[in-house]
Amino acid sequence: MSFFNTIKGLGRSSKKNKKDEQSSLYSHSNISGNTLRRTQSPIKAPSSPSKHSASPARGGVGAGTGGVGVQGIPTTGRNQTSTYQGSPSKRSRAVNNNNLQQRSPHKASVASRTSQSTITEPPLFMCEPYVKTALVKGSYKTIVQLPAFVDLNEWLALNIFEFFGNLDSFYGLVSEFVSPEEFPTMNAGQTNYLWVDGTGQAVNLPACQYIEYVITWISNKINDQETFPTKTGAVFPQFFIKDVKNISRQMFRIFAFIYYNQFDKIVHLSLEAHFNSFFAHFVSFIKEFNLLDKKELEPLQPLIDEFEASGKIN
Repeated sequence: MSFFNTIKGLGRSSKKNKKDEQSSLYSHSNISGNTLRRTQSPIKAPSSPSKHSASPARGGVGAGTGGVGVQGIPTTGRNQTSTYQGSPSKRSRAVNNNNLQQRSPHKASVASRTSQSTITEPPLFMCEPYVKTALVKGSYKTIVQLPAFVDLNEWLALNIFEFFGNLDSFYGLVSEFVSPEEFPTMNAGQTNYLWVDGTGQAVNLPACQYIEYVITWISNKINDQETFPTKTGAVFPQFFIKDVKNISRQMFRIFAFIYYNQFDKIVHLSLEAHFNSFFAHFVSFIKEFNLLDKKELEPLQPLIDEFEASGKIN
């Protein structure tokens, strides 16, 4: 459930069978499914492999982007042997968990930028009326600030979990259009995000594989009691802030990919106001707690500047 509905208790339940009574702030009739729960494991329930997912190659030893290590450089085959369930978009993602190992995504991905002398027209999300459209008026400043008497780590964990659930829902709406043939690289405008394999070589991955590995890595992180503890009195690890920054970085890249490559689908579903407000909320949060470097924000900096000028982001 949305943290706006749970903030009364300022806690994250560890009961696995607790019902989701209310929908998220960014829920819409076009977004189906429930928000992923902190306590729901992404690998508990087997399901059929997703027709939109691609499995990694089985030869060699390497590391995958998004914090997920795999064997070799992934290909676009479909030979998954196990799956996990838990996406609020009601789609299954296939991952061979026996071949996965956690790895910090900032060490396993590289952002490169290609030079283009001229840009003929602005991207759709920067055009009116879409750039002005918003679900919520005003700033998110007071919403993202740390409440009195609330532990910082608990507040970060609560919000990161909520952001991830909503972002996963939005990607679920457009994932069927993100094929390896259509998007052979993970890009956002002139920025191309590369995969660094086990030898340290940066290689291009299809966007669908990049995103699926990122989602799997984040799911594993937020459902790991040692990293994101939910029990009362549990102590957050020393590397918790570092993990939060890495998760935020990878979520931002998914935002950027959707804005540059799938925003027309968002408009077609009449969800541009929801998505813009969601992004403004996310950016307000990462700026409040300095979770991302300014350089990482460059692909969407014009949009951020527009939101700042209109008062959505302070």
